[in-house]
Amino acid sequence: MYYTRKIDTYLKEWKSEPDHLPLIVKGARQIGKTESILRFAKENYKSVIYINFALDQRFRNILADGYDVDSVIRNISFNDPSVTFIPGKTIIVFDELQENPDVATTLKSFKLDGRYDVICSGSMLGINYKKIHSNSVGYKTDYEMHSMDFEEFLWAKGYRQEQIDSIVEHMLENKPFNVNEMGVFKGLFLDYCVLGGMPAVERKYLETGTFSGSLDIQKQIQVDYEEDIKKYAEGLDKSKIISVYRSVPSQLAKENKKFQISKVERGARAREYAGCIDWLLDAGVILKCDCLQFPELPLKGNVNINKFKLYYPDTGLLISVLDPETQENLRTNRNLGVYKGALYENFVAEAFTKQGLGLFYYRKDDSTLEEDFFVRTQNDLIPVEVKSNNSQSKSLATLISDKNYPDISYGIKFGDFNVGYTNNIYTFPYFCVFKLKEYLAKKKELR
Repeated sequence: MYYTRKIDTYLKEWKSEPDHLPLIVKGARQIGKTESILRFAKENYKSVIYINFALDQRFRNILADGYDVDSVIRNISFNDPSVTFIPGKTIIVFDELQENPDVATTLKSFKLDGRYDVICSGSMLGINYKKIHSNSVGYKTDYEMHSMDFEEFLWAKGYRQEQIDSIVEHMLENKPFNVNEMGVFKGLFLDYCVLGGMPAVERKYLETGTFSGSLDIQKQIQVDYEEDIKKYAEGLDKSKIISVYRSVPSQLAKENKKFQISKVERGARAREYAGCIDWLLDAGVILKCDCLQFPELPLKGNVNINKFKLYYPDTGLLISVLDPETQENLRTNRNLGVYKGALYENFVAEAFTKQGLGLFYYRKDDSTLEEDFFVRTQNDLIPVEVKSNNSQSKSLATLISDKNYPDISYGIKFGDFNVGYTNNIYTFPYFCVFKLKEYLAKKKELR
């Protein structure tokens, strides 16, 4: 069964644009790129030519005569004479592009020629783009795909859009959820956190109604990620990259979640690990949250490059690498707070990223003021706090009331509580975070 994804709407809009460019869909391994692309292709084109460079090496040399369209399709046809190129009704899907990255150089030719649509897809593209002679700049569109988000999970569970949109209505109206709504959404959210958004994991859960088998799939995905490191990392110590990747969960469990190379391995020095974090970021298997030098706008020019936190882009994968006792507690009791709030914080980072929001935090050197995340609108800087308990939010209150922070007029707190508003702080249940960007946009419209 196919589960609706947000890329489905994007692909339809892409095709409907008269002057659309060739498309490159990026994203980590096993997030559902190929399944979504092929479904769209089969529903919208008379001829679908699918080439997987990892599985079918016959097509590795289709650039032997150059990058022009006629030469490329001639070589494709030579390897597979059954394919049919129909101008205006054909789409070519180049999958596993990381295995033959120079193919991206043909996109300029395909755009200028105009007879055939092209979609490229693959993992590790951030790494392999560096090998491409010409990146067809200005002649392609990039789309960043992620594993399923909470809204896609709710779609798969059969919830109607109006039921999902009611979450934003509650947020905008400061209207608490009733006991039934709260219980249902909270239960679904905790299931989603344990599962994560990998389609294979979601499918297993939706088919069986249990978590049975989900952990095995998650562990295999982690193994595949580490195999990718061994296969694609060049010019760097592969064991060090893997050590950094494996260190993320334990460093998130610390009170101060700043990522430290010295905690990766005994005696580790920053210069010995230069490039490892950037490699993992390019591969799309970690997220980086930058520390602000001062809580003010703008954000990107206000970063301390030596301070940052790292997260996994899928909270289910993070949970799958925890110790067995913690996993059992999480899967049986749905108690994410047992991991010092790190799991809730990871989910918020994941949800921010899937909405296209940047990741920024602040921690004063003397630790007297710290805030988990920040999000900005056109004129406002909004501190966002993630609470694993009902303790007071002293830093959040300080940022709002102190005149030294003129860009901040209100804050948002996510936790295990209902919708509320007190002292310029909006409180929302955790499951609301996936609607934060939409909420802020509509809140601005209502002003």
